[in-house]
Amino acid sequence: MSSIVKVFVVSPDTRSERRYDLHTTVEQLKNKLEPVTGIPATNQIISILESESASRAIAVLNDDTKQLGFYGLKDWQVLQVADSNPSLSLTGQLGDVSQVQKFELSDAEYEKRADTVLTYKKIHKVGRFAPEDKNQDAEQQKFLADTQVGARCEVESSEEGLHKRGTIRYVGETKFSKGVWVGVEYDEPMGKNDGSVQGEKYFVCRPNYGVFVRHDKVRIGDFPVEELDLEDEEM
Repeated sequence: MSSIVKVFVVSPDTRSERRYDLHTTVEQLKNKLEPVTGIPATNQIISILESESASRAIAVLNDDTKQLGFYGLKDWQVLQVADSNPSLSLTGQLGDVSQVQKFELSDAEYEKRADTVLTYKKIHKVGRFAPEDKNQDAEQQKFLADTQVGARCEVESSEEGLHKRGTIRYVGETKFSKGVWVGVEYDEPMGKNDGSVQGEKYFVCRPNYGVFVRHDKVRIGDFPVEELDLEDEEM
């Protein structure tokens, strides 16, 4: 049985996925979490939750000498890190923008400006201002004709050696952007949604397992499920 657990770490200012050895002591864990959460190890109050929406903690890691395994920590449970003295570390204040004066610009005023991304796209014919590519359209049509929901696939990744594999759950147009999008359910929680975008449901999967990509980022094939081999770092 593996001694490594995959968990979510949440604090007032952060959220990440981590892997820890069950033989790690609470004191060692706190030292690891200090640079992750910004909360000093001596101020950390760590609770185990079944999920982020859970109202009650399963356990509180209140003995620095105990190992994580003592508390029965399991995969995909939540380590909730609170700050016993937030006034010293500014915990929870980094994301408070209520006192920041907002700068607002109307759409008409924005379009008149010459120093904007919109103007750059118009001049250089980028994005929706780009001329239609007939070859790309033909490739897209071929992809639509050859691809079926339920097919195994691999999504292009910029990280060397990382295989982002999953199953195609949706192919077609969407309300959030023009053109054809491919909805993929990843084998691992490397996605951005649960098959919904902006309140519209396109397919169903677990949170953080769903993603939408363009067809040219997807390869169809008999790709087996591959377990991630990650160290003690953010996934």
